[in-house]
Amino acid sequence: MTAQTPPTPPFRDPHLPFAKRIDDLLARLTLDEKVSFLHQFAPAVPRLGIATFRTGQEALHGVAWMGPATVFPQAVGLGATWNTDLVRRVGETVSREVRAMRARDDRVGLNVWAPTVNLLRHPLWGRNEEGYSEDPKLTSAIATAYTRGLRGDHPVYWRTAPVLKHWLAHNNETDRATSSSSVRPRVLHEYDLRAFEETVRAGAVAGVMPAYNLVNGRPNHLSPYLREQLRGWTAEDLLVCSDAGAPSNLVDHEHYFDTHEEATAAALLAGVDSFTDHGTDGSVIVARINGALAQGLLTEADIDSAVRRQLSVRFRLGEFDPHDDPHAHTNDFDTPAHRALAQEAAEQAVVLLKNDGDLLPLAPDTRIAVVGLLADECKLDWYSGTLLHRSTPLEGLYERFGAERVEFTEGVDRVRLRLADGTFLHVPPAPEAADETRGATGALDPALLAGRTDLPPLTTDPTGTELALVDWGEGVLTLRAPDGRYLSVADDGRVRASADQPGGWVVQETFCLEPHENGHLLRHLGTGRHVSVAADGVKVAAENASIFELIIVERGAEAVARVAAAADAVLVVAGNDPHINGRETEDRTTLALPPHQERLLRAARSANPRTVLALTSAYPYAVDVARLPAVLWTAHGGQAAGTALARVLAGDVSPAGRLPQTWYASDADLPDLLDYDVLGARQTYLYFEGTPLFPFGHGLSYASFSYADLVTEVADGTVRVSFTVTNTGDVTADEVAQLYSRAVEPSSVRPRRELLAHRRITLAPGARTGLSFEVPLSAFAFWDVARAGWRLEHGPYDVLAGASSEDIRLRTTVILDGEQAVPRDVAAERGLEAADFDEQSGIAIVDRTKAAGDAVTPKGDGLGELVYRDCDFGQGVTEVTARVSGAGSLELSLDGGPPLAVLTLAEPTPGPYAYTSLTADVVAEGVHDVRLRLRGPLRLAHVGFSG
Repeated sequence: MTAQTPPTPPFRDPHLPFAKRIDDLLARLTLDEKVSFLHQFAPAVPRLGIATFRTGQEALHGVAWMGPATVFPQAVGLGATWNTDLVRRVGETVSREVRAMRARDDRVGLNVWAPTVNLLRHPLWGRNEEGYSEDPKLTSAIATAYTRGLRGDHPVYWRTAPVLKHWLAHNNETDRATSSSSVRPRVLHEYDLRAFEETVRAGAVAGVMPAYNLVNGRPNHLSPYLREQLRGWTAEDLLVCSDAGAPSNLVDHEHYFDTHEEATAAALLAGVDSFTDHGTDGSVIVARINGALAQGLLTEADIDSAVRRQLSVRFRLGEFDPHDDPHAHTNDFDTPAHRALAQEAAEQAVVLLKNDGDLLPLAPDTRIAVVGLLADECKLDWYSGTLLHRSTPLEGLYERFGAERVEFTEGVDRVRLRLADGTFLHVPPAPEAADETRGATGALDPALLAGRTDLPPLTTDPTGTELALVDWGEGVLTLRAPDGRYLSVADDGRVRASADQPGGWVVQETFCLEPHENGHLLRHLGTGRHVSVAADGVKVAAENASIFELIIVERGAEAVARVAAAADAVLVVAGNDPHINGRETEDRTTLALPPHQERLLRAARSANPRTVLALTSAYPYAVDVARLPAVLWTAHGGQAAGTALARVLAGDVSPAGRLPQTWYASDADLPDLLDYDVLGARQTYLYFEGTPLFPFGHGLSYASFSYADLVTEVADGTVRVSFTVTNTGDVTADEVAQLYSRAVEPSSVRPRRELLAHRRITLAPGARTGLSFEVPLSAFAFWDVARAGWRLEHGPYDVLAGASSEDIRLRTTVILDGEQAVPRDVAAERGLEAADFDEQSGIAIVDRTKAAGDAVTPKGDGLGELVYRDCDFGQGVTEVTARVSGAGSLELSLDGGPPLAVLTLAEPTPGPYAYTSLTADVVAEGVHDVRLRLRGPLRLAHVGFSG
């Protein structure tokens, strides 16, 4: 007899809808198996033939951490292209390389944690390089393009499953695990949620990752907006993946809960489906979830909801249909097309900021002095892959102009370090074949990669070794041996010349010189210990610090001046190292260019007025450009950065990148890093009232363009806008046409102008093209706190077309038929929700309860004031009631007059969430501005009026 083939279980049947297949699989899994799926590294279930699965493959601008891959420009550089078609192709290429790499290394995951859609609200944020723009519309356009490329265009199966980072209002590394972003309702809806919403609604997003910080006093991993907003934007099951270690932070750092069982249960109920904690070890999370189940904090149905969302992603990735998955045999990796796209992206990311006298492009026979700390560098960041190909600006210029026309000096200070006994630090020769690139073999967690110990530690000798010293700002130094290796410290505490570049989660290649007696102590920043010379070599130690005399062999500025004076033109390549002074875990403290690089720039400019500054950086700088004829900026451009910059300088490519964020003129223009109220603090181009160094959307070209024929029509719920653009220059070039709006007679504060749409186009000399846009009327609406909803305000709106937010070429005004402003009815049952203010000073928004809702409190338990405009008391009220907790007093006044009522909570409530009602007599009628003044550690949730 022949054994009967067992029937195919429904979850393996590709003809059934995914929902039915997931139902079947869930029913077959035991509770223990389902619980185990909630950790980032979900184990296999051999009895059902289910493989292991992990969430989280970094892929911000190429496949990261898993070894060599195509490296594209940083995300902020992709944002600077303003080119959605290009970015979609980049996403598609990255996803193909993910699939190809997974075919040979199953550590590579298909659930990619990219892109980052946090808005670049503040340029000192350490992770500025990871975002696309300060504007939600541009951010969502670029993010949508990237996710569509990552997803692929098959109607059923996804090539990769993108997860958006980092939900929500996350722009500070300082105290990032404990700080709370105070986000008023208007900023929440008009700014922070918008980039996520428009990208999710576009349909190519598999999930989101909550951020480490709190919003309005509540950890993002408990955000009620995951349920109230995110899951309402799409019918797809969205997978919410925690950030690494964040579940434990709820107890260990934020102290939001007393036990991990409570915290884990609350996060899961809020919407977290996959817990990234304790590395590859899922046992801790499993134990916490089982504990929560035993305590009745969770039910099996809660577990099922989270597991369902994870399985939905796995089914879409084709895991259960290997024969039907169209992406299963993708092997495109480092192809000529991929290399060409990396170069195209790097070229399109270059922004020409200034070009007086048409110094650029440079003539083919120009003798060029190339100087600067980044002139011969191709820098990577924390979320880069390992370079397969490498192009520095110097190499690009050698190739384009010929090595005989290019002179180079880096501008480092060349030094020796002498000890009191007259000997010097000495770098021993390294064994042959000792070269090693950090991260070349890949790692699930590169933070765990250790420094090299196979090379000899530093010693001393009578002559010493000449070291290249770079001051990256704020006293942070790197020291490099003549063979290019950086001084670094490994786990054994020895100092070696062993690193190809500064890097790592804790950078081990940075030092600072501390004045001491007649010399300096050399402190290693990674360990906090001083360098000590011992009989068995040079090490870092808690005691016996050595005193060094710094001997300057050559100052970099002097070398720069020599080569600059002999050249026809000078290119100064300045900027940042992405692992130093501004990166994940570390915000910048200033917009200023580090003094070392300022000295090099001044030396070049003094020696040769034909000096071009090329800033290669992850963020904006405040640079004095008055005496510089030409300035460019590009983010770190990936593997083809040098070739791209050289081609732009030579005129092979006309630059057409545009700034994705405002470049401020000085630190004085910036609000506090932790002030998230873009409206009240007048942040970003939307509200900034000063004069920027360079405005949002700015970028010049080697061509010129004219705009004409602006036509608008309001019909069918849209504003249709059209105009023409003509290339009036002599070269083929790209132009980025930008469309903005402005409410002319707003009833409350509105943006100075706001991006509605844009398009990057290519035009030959003399060519003209017509552009048309359909803008939904919803794009002109604002969040009306008086009604807790969107409102399109009736009245005139300027429609503006131009080449940047400040370079407006065409304008017209349309009248939109919306709703008139009406006073806020506070005599009705709704009263005043405390967080629905129009203006505030000294106020922080906090959590009303641990689950949902907002309250307000004075910052630092001091004094705070709230203003609610145009409050209608109708025929009159006689009593005010305030819901409060804590302790302190609340004063109520109208229109800036004297207090009409003072409500005092003298005895503190049992806790911040133990609210009580205070009442007082008050007489008011008609329409007034309500002012509330809070004193002390008082939380206010609501104010009602009656009588």
